[in-house]
Amino acid sequence: MERGRGRMLPLLALHAASEYYRLERKPPVTAALLAANTLIYLRPGFLHSILPSIDQVWFNPHLILRHRDLKRFFLSAFYHLGDSHLVYNMISLLWKGIQLETSMGSAEFASMVAVLLTMSQGITLILAKSLLLFFDYKKAYYSEYAVGFSGVLFAMKVVLNSHSENYTYVHGLVVPERYAAWAELILIQMFVPGVSFLGHLGGILAGILYLRLKGGYSGSDPLTVLFKGLAGALSWPVKLIRKFFGSQQRRISGRGTVGRNRADTGRTPSDVWRCQECTFDNSGWLSVCEMCGTNRSGNGNGFSSLQSLHHSHDLSLEEVRRRRIDRFGR
Repeated sequence: MERGRGRMLPLLALHAASEYYRLERKPPVTAALLAANTLIYLRPGFLHSILPSIDQVWFNPHLILRHRDLKRFFLSAFYHLGDSHLVYNMISLLWKGIQLETSMGSAEFASMVAVLLTMSQGITLILAKSLLLFFDYKKAYYSEYAVGFSGVLFAMKVVLNSHSENYTYVHGLVVPERYAAWAELILIQMFVPGVSFLGHLGGILAGILYLRLKGGYSGSDPLTVLFKGLAGALSWPVKLIRKFFGSQQRRISGRGTVGRNRADTGRTPSDVWRCQECTFDNSGWLSVCEMCGTNRSGNGNGFSSLQSLHHSHDLSLEEVRRRRIDRFGR
């Protein structure tokens, strides 16, 4: 890793940790994308010999078309020029990814990101070639070099705000959220030097095209089915372990509950009472603990408690034993 790199990354790590800490469900695909972009930028020792250099992955339309270079086509989105470039993009990814992955599900979100990445890069390539053919814009766009995840982020912004009726601030201007990506495209181009106009525009057009294709297609797309299958295969060992230990727990504690909060049982406090001796939760109609025989008030032995139960509820001892057998299955 180059000296001086990564000084802003603690800010990114702190922001990501605080966002994930408050979430009940942690979006794994968003976390994986954050980690991938950050590791590629930092280039730690164990990855340095594997990862191509930035000179080998610049998104350059001329080189991609001339050499059919898919490495530049796909990998350029995951490379960044500096700390500020990476941190700005990753904070934007964190905010958009959490919302989209939570609402769509991880498999569909992963599928969408793969499609948006391919479409945004492809549209940018087509735009650059078209400007060369029809307007002879060779130096400005066809030969430019660009990297970064911004194109995908612009596409995600279009998808996220597609049905919004709210307004938002874009660099101090109040605009409808559904048009925020267009406003940001123009303002960034005006005030931030060196950004890729075609890359950002390609991302917006990719988001619009994705929504059109998604709206005209019913059912899960093949990529979503593939990601769901992979996720199911990877999570199968975890589910098996949970099922095994869960069944062991159920065999030990019987059908009742021992030492659990009443909120976990799905019953109201009036329906159950907890034994003071063994912490077993009993049905509200009983005045005797079915686990240890202690009465509800916590004193007396089981026999006197059963007699109390008999007198107060007109239940015979045999009836209580029968209900206990039905409850515990033994």
